[in-house]
Formats: sequence, structure tokens, C-alpha cells
Amino acid sequence: MSEHVIEVSNLSRHFGKKQALSDVSLSVPEGCVFGLVGENGAGKTTLLKHVLGFLKPQQGSVRVFGLDPVADPPGVLGRIGHLSENRDLPAWMTVRELIEFTRAFYPKWDPVYAEELRMMFELSLNQKVPTLSRGQLARAGLLVALAHRPPLLVLDEPSSGLDPVVRKDILDAIIRTVVDEGRTVLFSSHLLDEVQRVSDRIAILDQGKLLLTSPLDEVLVSHYQLTIRFLEPQPYFPQLTGALMWSGSGREWKIVCNGQKQELETELEQLEAEILDQTAPTLEEIFVARMKSAQRALEKD
Repeated sequence: MSEHVIEVSNLSRHFGKKQALSDVSLSVPEGCVFGLVGENGAGKTTLLKHVLGFLKPQQGSVRVFGLDPVADPPGVLGRIGHLSENRDLPAWMTVRELIEFTRAFYPKWDPVYAEELRMMFELSLNQKVPTLSRGQLARAGLLVALAHRPPLLVLDEPSSGLDPVVRKDILDAIIRTVVDEGRTVLFSSHLLDEVQRVSDRIAILDQGKLLLTSPLDEVLVSHYQLTIRFLEPQPYFPQLTGALMWSGSGREWKIVCNGQKQELETELEQLEAEILDQTAPTLEEIFVARMKSAQRALEKD
């Protein structure tokens, strides 16, 4: 089997006239936390549904554990723990019944671990699923996703709509799972600070297109934020090598850049501009800069 748990190659998908995914290729290595980020409608959930075998590729291929998830659902889904954004758990069950029901599908279910998770998540066995809060639903869904100790977790917006305390519980459980047991996690999220906290690798999707996929450390190191001052006020920001996003007016501007720093410094010198400060942008700032750069490119086309 490949060292990559998930391999997506040239995946495209249309829903009517809307292109949900366009020639997406990415790989998820074994034992890593892979964060999939993008705005609503970017294609994150559609990509996850292909990984789970819920959708068949119209173009390209998807392999999970070296298998086609559409052609071999038992070989793939039995090794995946899945938490959907909708938290669609059976509404007629209690937490106890949910645990017992799910346990029947997984020979490797660990009842001791399940109880440990239940206690950690403060879930009552007798509480009925319809009465659970959004945070409790997320915890219950994560419990049944984790308790059979799957080698791969696929989580769609696991922290969506949750308060900070519950989000921390969810993330702590994910981190513990990976650190202690070496599992692989693929998750989508719009909360960039959390993605930055837990991810080893990330991919950014925009309108179905992959803007980048890379180890998180490389993404953070390759981008930088400068505060610059021109000798004379500028009516608009000049085109500079590597500049993705800018804000300011007059003489002083702040820019987020990607690589090519030597070329940029040469251009600034020619424009009689000085660098006042350099800082490391957050993943959220990099994401916004990439999105604005992609939007400008689209408008030019």
C-alpha cells in the first residue's frame, strides 16, 4: 500500500452547470492531520464525499488505503471514522442505544475506550439524541467515530457552531488520537486558527479549484507580512513581485507576500520605499491574501 492513506488525482465534479471540483489532486500521508480550508461552497464537503465513496468521480480518481471507495465500500468505510457537519445521528435513540447500535458494525470496537470518551465528553447514557445540544451531538458523533479505533478519521467541520469549550474538547480528542495512536485525520474547517493549531498539512480550495496544498510549516515560512513606507504618497498600490494582498493609503502600506523576497526588495528600492517592519502572517491572513489574489486573477480572465 502507498504511504499515502488518501490519493486524489485530477478529480472533477459538476452538479448541473456548477463545477464543484476542478482537476483537484492531493495526497494525505499516513499519520498526519490534514486540514482542508475554503469558504462555503468551495468544494470541501464534495471532496470529502468522494473520499467516503458517497460520490463517484466524473473525472479523475480517488484511492483510500489503495482502494476505490465506490467499488469497495466495506474495505474502505470499515476503516474510517466519519463525523458529518449535519451530525445526522438516529433521532429515536438514546446515547446508550447509539453506542450499542454503532458497535454492532465494527468488530474492532473498543468498549473501554468508548466509555472513556463518553465520560470525557460528559454524555449521559439515558439522554435521547433529539434532546442533545449541538455541542453534545458533535461529541456523541465523535465518540462513535473514534471508538472502533479507525486508522482514518474524516471530519466535516467538526467545530462548526460550537462554543469555545466544546471546540477545545473536540480538538483535544483529535490531537490525542493522532499523537497517541498515529492515526490519520482529514478534516474541513473554516476556523483558520484551529486549522493552524492542529494541522500538519493543509489544502486551500476556492470555487472547486485547489489554490495550494503543502505542509503547514512550509506555507507559514514561505509567506511574510511587510509594513512599507514610500517617499511620496501613492494613489494606488504598485504591482510588486510576490505581493498577494495590500492595505493602506498614502505613504504607508501593509502587504502580505509569498516568496521572491529578494526581487521584491529590489523593486521597493527602485520605488524609493523602505521596509519598516516584517512579521509572520497567520494562516487566516495567508488564506485571505490567497483568496484575494485568486479573485483578481479571475477578474483579469
